[in-house]
Amino acid sequence: METVTYKVTGMTCGHCEKAVTEEVGAIPGVTEVRVDLPTGHVIVTGETLADDAVREAVDEAGYELAGRV
Repeated sequence: METVTYKVTGMTCGHCEKAVTEEVGAIPGVTEVRVDLPTGHVIVTGETLADDAVREAVDEAGYELAGRV
């Protein structure tokens, strides 16, 4: 199990949080997604996380992955 914190830009509300959580949570192997709106951090736990897969999921939700924290 691996836990990685990412910085996501553009999230401002509960809808943003829900959209990112749903998209990232749908990545195979992801077991938990936590979003901290004030910091823009998305904490992802799962089996061998691929940054590209997380980036695609965040893009699909309509936001931008700035990178790992």
